[in-house]
Amino acid sequence: MTQEIDETQLRLAIAAQAGDRQAFEGLVLLHKVSLYRFVRRYVGDADDAYDLVQEAFISAWLALRNFDARQSFSTWLRAIALNKCRDYARRRAVRRRLLALFAAEHTPLGEPLVETDPTPELRREQRLRQLDQAIAALPRRYKEPLLLTMVSGLTQQQAAEQLKTTTKAIEMRIRRAKKRLGEALSQQPAAGPTRER
Repeated sequence: MTQEIDETQLRLAIAAQAGDRQAFEGLVLLHKVSLYRFVRRYVGDADDAYDLVQEAFISAWLALRNFDARQSFSTWLRAIALNKCRDYARRRAVRRRLLALFAAEHTPLGEPLVETDPTPELRREQRLRQLDQAIAALPRRYKEPLLLTMVSGLTQQQAAEQLKTTTKAIEMRIRRAKKRLGEALSQQPAAGPTRER
C-alpha cells in the first residue's frame, strides 16, 4: 500500500472517529472489495461473506473509538473481519454437530443423480466452487496465513505480526495449506454427476 493511500486512510479514520459518517463511508469504499475477497475465501459462501463484511463494517463503526491512529486502519479492519469469520466458523461447527446428532434418526432420501456434460464455463465455475469449499474447509491455522498472504496481499512478515506468530511458522502453514488444497482438489472430479434440483 502506498504512503498516499495510508495517509488518506488515516485522515478518513480520524474524521470518522470524530463522528464524520461520510469519512467512514470513504473507508468502506476503499476496503469493501478487498475485504469481501478475503472473507469470501475464508467462508466459502458468497452470501455469508457479504453478510460478514457488513457485520465487520458495522462493528468497525461502533468500535472506532478503539482505533489507534498509530496502526494501519486496513490491518485493524481486517482483524475485525477475521474475528467475524472465526465466529462464523464456530457457529457452523455447532450447527454441523447438531445436524450430525439428528442425522441417524432423520436421514432424508437421496436425490437422483443426473449425468451432465458441463460447458467449459460451468466446469470452471465448479472448480472455483470446489476451491472455495476446500479453502473454507482448511483448519484455521492454515487458512488464515494463506488468505492473508494470497488474497489480502500481506507479506509473510505482516501476516505473522497480525496472527502473532513467526514468519517461519507462516511459511510452513502456507506450504501445508497449499498441500492440503492440492490433495482436496485432486480427490474431486473436475466435472461429474450433479444432483438434479
